[in-house]
Amino acid sequence: MTGYKIITIDSLIESIGEEALNAILSNYSCPMNTDIEDFLHNKAVTFSRQGLAKTHLVFTSYKGNVVLAGYFSLANKTLFIPDKARMGASLKKRLAKFSTRIPETKMTILSAPLIAQLGKNYTNGYDALITGDELLKMACDIIQTMQLALGGKAVYLECAPAPGLIHFYEENGFQVFSERITEHSETLVQMIRYF
Repeated sequence: MTGYKIITIDSLIESIGEEALNAILSNYSCPMNTDIEDFLHNKAVTFSRQGLAKTHLVFTSYKGNVVLAGYFSLANKTLFIPDKARMGASLKKRLAKFSTRIPETKMTILSAPLIAQLGKNYTNGYDALITGDELLKMACDIIQTMQLALGGKAVYLECAPAPGLIHFYEENGFQVFSERITEHSETLVQMIRYF
C-alpha cells in the first residue's frame, strides 16, 4: 500500500484549519451509499471533536495533485453479542477472554473497535485509485496497532444486508454473527473479525 498517506481529521484541522478541511471534504462523493457521504460532510468533524469516532482520510497522488481517495472512521464501542449469535464455538471461546457474559440478558458484552464508516471517493473517478480491500486493511492495521498497546483481539462493523457487501467483508476475514435494527427500523448485519 505504498503511495497512500493517512491523516486524521484532527491533524488536518490543526495544520490547515477547519475551513480548508471542509473544502477537501466537500469534494468527496459516494453515490452508492449516501450515508457515508453525509457522515463525512456533516458529522465527521463533530464526532471527532466529541471523541465519538475518529475519521482517517486517505490521500494519494493523481496527475500531480494530492487527492482524497477514501476514508474510514473508527470508534471504541461496547458490542452486545446475543447467545444465539451465528458464531462458531472456537470464536466464542476466543472472545470469552475479552468479554463478560451476562446470563440474565443472554448476552456477552465485549469492548471492541468499530469500523463505523468506510468508503472510497467517487469524485472524478478517484475510487479507482484505491481498492476497498486496501482501505479496509488500513483500518484493520490501525486497530491492530492500538490493540498491541491496549489489548483486545477483535473488530466489528455493521453493514446493509446487501449480499455483495457481506461477501466483500467475508473475503476480508469478517463473519456475520447477528443483526441489529436501528432506531429508523433499518436492519444492519453485524460482522466480526478476530485477529
